[in-house]
Amino acid sequence: MEFKRADRVAGLIQEEISGILQKEVQDPRVSLATITGVKIGDDLKFAKIFFVCDSKRRKSTQAGFDRSKSFIKKRLAQRVNLKYMPDIAFYYDSSFDYSSKIENIIKEIHQDDK
Repeated sequence: MEFKRADRVAGLIQEEISGILQKEVQDPRVSLATITGVKIGDDLKFAKIFFVCDSKRRKSTQAGFDRSKSFIKKRLAQRVNLKYMPDIAFYYDSSFDYSSKIENIIKEIHQDDK
């Protein structure tokens, strides 16, 4: 299976941002977030970075990412050797919430069958 360059760059960006969050970002609002994926266009100009966190802290974590975005992008540019550093934006990954909801529905169905 052949991967596109954008897929390889997305994987690299995910790995590097995870490291930046663990070691360099001082904002406690984003310290407990986990980067779940990166989607980047074929032109490598824009990267959507998806994260999960405690649902109670979703808004504050988003605000933390918005405030730390330029710092993270600067550190990312130092770590990733690209001709053009893509603009980045952070988005809450709701797929985990959806999976949890489906799992709870399935459990309820199995309990009703008993």
